[in-house]
Amino acid sequence: MTTPILPTKEVKKAATAAPYNTKVARFFDSLKENKLTGTRCVKCKATYCPPRADCNKCMSSEVEWFELSGRGKLIAYTVVYVSPETWSKCVPYAVALIELEEGPKILAALRDVKQEDIKVGMPVRVVYFETPEGHTFYGFTKA
Repeated sequence: MTTPILPTKEVKKAATAAPYNTKVARFFDSLKENKLTGTRCVKCKATYCPPRADCNKCMSSEVEWFELSGRGKLIAYTVVYVSPETWSKCVPYAVALIELEEGPKILAALRDVKQEDIKVGMPVRVVYFETPEGHTFYGFTKA
């Protein structure tokens, strides 16, 4: 069984992001350029993706932006069989926890990977896709 390409036509409209007006809105702008970005604490060097405006480790607000490679490894996953109604036509689909090469862990959908090919530890890379409303999202696929 192959995990479907998310989102499918039926749920594209439900899978849209609001235009964010936050300290980390730059993250969504970078996705439009097919770039995965994060933040790094200037004081303690902790890294975050998705980015944080404040360091969760030392509570500093001194963070710097950086571009991530988009490569990592799968460290955990689950296959969703019962989903929210807006995603019901996509089941089953896999949601994965990815450890990026730079250290942060990120949650994302696995795309274009057969369920039987999903293996903890497998190398993955980021992929980008756009909704009809023009919002860009990320997922991961087998590297």
